Amino acid sequence: MAKIEAIRIINYRALKFAALGMPVNAPLTPMTAVIGRNGVGKSSVFDAFGFLADCLKFGVEEACDARGRGGFDRIRSQGCEGPITFRIFYREEPQALPVRYFLHIDKDESGRPYVRRELLGETHGTEDEWPSSFFLVLSGGEGVAWKGEAEGQRISESTGFGSGIPEELLWEESADAERVELQDKRKLGIATLGALKQHPRIAAFRRFVEGWYLSYFTPDAARALPLAGPQRRLNTHGDNLGNVVQFMEREHPERFASILRRVAERIPGIDKIDTVRSPDGRLLLRFNDKGFEDPFYAQQMSDGTLKLFAYLIMLEDPTPPPLICIEEPENGLYHKLLEILAGEFRARATGKEGAPQVFVTTHQPYFVDALRPEETWIMEKGDDGFSTIRRASDDPTVAAMVKQELPLGGLWYSDYLG
Repeated sequence: MAKIEAIRIINYRALKFAALGMPVNAPLTPMTAVIGRNGVGKSSVFDAFGFLADCLKFGVEEACDARGRGGFDRIRSQGCEGPITFRIFYREEPQALPVRYFLHIDKDESGRPYVRRELLGETHGTEDEWPSSFFLVLSGGEGVAWKGEAEGQRISESTGFGSGIPEELLWEESADAERVELQDKRKLGIATLGALKQHPRIAAFRRFVEGWYLSYFTPDAARALPLAGPQRRLNTHGDNLGNVVQFMEREHPERFASILRRVAERIPGIDKIDTVRSPDGRLLLRFNDKGFEDPFYAQQMSDGTLKLFAYLIMLEDPTPPPLICIEEPENGLYHKLLEILAGEFRARATGKEGAPQVFVTTHQPYFVDALRPEETWIMEKGDDGFSTIRRASDDPTVAAMVKQELPLGGLWYSDYLG
């Protein structure tokens, strides 16, 4: 399954410049955690993934306004005049060539956000930032796309394009290259060209981003009473939890039984979870407690029980999304469950072929105790008000302390991590 090796975020909210992972030397781990105090920008990192997914789904103008973002001027880093920029470095498979995606979003002459530059390409050597060849190059919705597996335009750092994306591209006419002019410069080129069979590499990247799963789970949403009917995947807020239970009960009974066993081990008393259909066709999620004759329903269960159950259901998806992002999973959970939950996330991310990449933000020391320095990124607020981010394993003091078997969460609590 495709994995992100590195991401660069520029001029997005508190992230004037944030770089996570190095494609060649130290790519992101299967499980990546961003830790930091309140207000340092963890939510900005989390939302950056959601913003990119929304740009693909709706276009950049709608994405700037979606989820309460407030428009382009609110999400561009305060005081910055340059474009909002994203650079994603990923591989479709471990042995595949690394693929680089560059996206610049700016305001046009009317003050509306648009896709200023968009570029997708492959690296054939050992370069970090610069692809050897691009097979999609767009500027203001116009440019060139190379069909099939044909090699695209070769561009290197020595070309002199400081942003990595030329405003104008000199290219040779060929049967594999075609001029592209999008009807709407506020839509991503990968959204349009990724739907065409003749562009398989663009289509692969589009499918990758479309598959990202961001969890905005809230226990109150899980207490909803949806209409009966099995659904394969938990939605972002979790209000279809009962529907997913229906699906797992019917299609994957062994996986569901495994989830129940793990819930019972972690939450004393719970020995059965199932669904029941009400007379009006609504779905009730039912919990049986060993100590009581009558069952409890989701509306009566604690936030922590619902949250742990939902995360385990999400992790047991038989066809998981390529990327799972979860913001502060510790909220509402008993502290002794946090290390267990972190272990569940890592086990899923490092499992067999087809395992998802897991991205988590947290500030809970008990959760951090279960993390490893190479998968932990520390966020702080700089003197200029913008966020800085660094990998814990790059700090020799932290590395030495962890080598002496000091828990990472204890170092975090004692302010050794920032």
